[in-house]
Formats: sequence, C-alpha cells, structure tokens
Amino acid sequence: MKILLVEDNLMNQKVVMFNLKKLNCKITPVTNGKDALEYFKKEKYNIVLMDIMLPEMNGYQITREIRKIEKENNEENPVAIIALTANTYENDKEKCLSIGMNDYLSKPFSAQQLIKTIEKFIRAD
Repeated sequence: MKILLVEDNLMNQKVVMFNLKKLNCKITPVTNGKDALEYFKKEKYNIVLMDIMLPEMNGYQITREIRKIEKENNEENPVAIIALTANTYENDKEKCLSIGMNDYLSKPFSAQQLIKTIEKFIRAD
C-alpha cells in the first residue's frame, strides 16, 4: 500500500510515519501542495493523508486539483483522501467531505484512530 502524506510539520510527519509502521506501507512525505501534486501525477497512491493548513496551497485546493486530475484521466478508482487537521469547527468535516475528501481525522489523534481510519479504505480496495 502506498500513502502520500501531505503535512508541512516535520514532527507531525514523523509521528504519522511511526504510527503506520505496523501497516508495512510505503509512505511518501511532502510538505507542500506543489510537491504533493507532482508526486500524485507520477505515482499511484492508495491513500492521501492531507493536512488542511499548508503554505501556498491548502489541503482543500490540493484535493480539488487531485480530483480534477483523476477526472481528466478517467480514473475509475479515485484515491482515498483523509483530512488530518487541527481544525475542529462544527462544519469542518462537512467542508472536507463536500470538496471531495473521503474522511476526516482531527488532531491530535491516536495511532489506533489513524490505523482504523486507514483500514476502512484498505478493505474498500
């Protein structure tokens, strides 16, 4: 399983990567939208873990671009995009889902919560 981790905080990247060691997956960490889109165009990922608050392009903008790329390529199995965000306002989850994300996990989260969320999409493949 390949995961694209879009997170600008290097400590958060390390925590997520450490927590996912049990899943034996290949994780590509990036810190900005430009890199996220470049890697997404080059490789096929099963899951994108998407921070919302990023420099230059936010997670919503990146998600819209990913969905646009998939549509242009007639992708039959769109990548699962899971928001990882410190935003916990009442409508944040709805906003994430409405722009094309598949799930939402608010920070801080436990390793169990992260793995459980990812496993929902592993089974769906």
